[in-house]
Amino acid sequence: MTQTTHSPIRFDDRVAIVTGAGAGLGRSHAIELARRGAKLVINDLGADAAQAVVEDITRAGGEAFAHGANVTDEGQVADMVGQTMDRWGRVDILVNNAGILRDKSFTKMTLDEFRLVLDVHVMGAVVCTKAVWDHMKAAHYGRIVMTSSSSGIYGNFGQSNYGAAKMGLVGLMNVLHIEGEKYGIRVNALSPTAATQMTEGLISPQALELMTTHSVSAGLSYLVSEDAPSRLVLCAGAGAYAAAKVYETEGLYLQPGEQTAEGVAANIDAIIDATGQHPYQQGFQQTVKFVGKAAEHFGVDLQGGL
Repeated sequence: MTQTTHSPIRFDDRVAIVTGAGAGLGRSHAIELARRGAKLVINDLGADAAQAVVEDITRAGGEAFAHGANVTDEGQVADMVGQTMDRWGRVDILVNNAGILRDKSFTKMTLDEFRLVLDVHVMGAVVCTKAVWDHMKAAHYGRIVMTSSSSGIYGNFGQSNYGAAKMGLVGLMNVLHIEGEKYGIRVNALSPTAATQMTEGLISPQALELMTTHSVSAGLSYLVSEDAPSRLVLCAGAGAYAAAKVYETEGLYLQPGEQTAEGVAANIDAIIDATGQHPYQQGFQQTVKFVGKAAEHFGVDLQGGL
């Protein structure tokens, strides 16, 4: 494997907000960003835990303060961002890490349990992102990370609420990437696997030892760096890294008489054939492809576009 060298990634003079940073991955992310020079806002509902992280950072020579905003509360989040702007005059990085679990099979799960998980993960990320968005637009610089999960991308039993939330964050990332591009805002997603309170009791002790939080935070630090990509779902765990991508098959056009459920069934092998599949950058590309196939069938000239 050929490796290219990369200059050290630093965050000197950058200001980062990390939600859910009192423990686990959030704490690891915050400490790593601070170690690389960032000023940190440690957000967590647990005041003692958040303050302990602040003390760890300041003891190491960094700058940080704690804020106990509930990420779903617009007023509290506005206060957190306001204090950040008053203190440092900027918000360069937002790591939407805060989350909860309410795992149950769909049969046993209440609608309140479903809503709560969506509210914290999806609306929490929306509320926090909305609070920093215009500041980043004005600065023509921003780095935002959503925390996704393999539970959403691929599915896990007993996590319909969590999986729906985590895939929803990929959709949010896709759109904000498009809207933020011209303002220098790059939006990515991290799909982590690490030994945290959320994985306790689910994985063997031997495996947990391999699933270090610092290896995940290495990926996070890249996603919020100066030369970060945008709209990348970076999967990280146990020191291994991969990218998750959504591809669309080329598909095919069915003649008007075949545009029935039976026609789809008869052609499903060709429809799902992976030959020539590729990722799209915008949903409208699918529309262009589909209409193009229909236009070709009917001999319609679309040279002027849709």
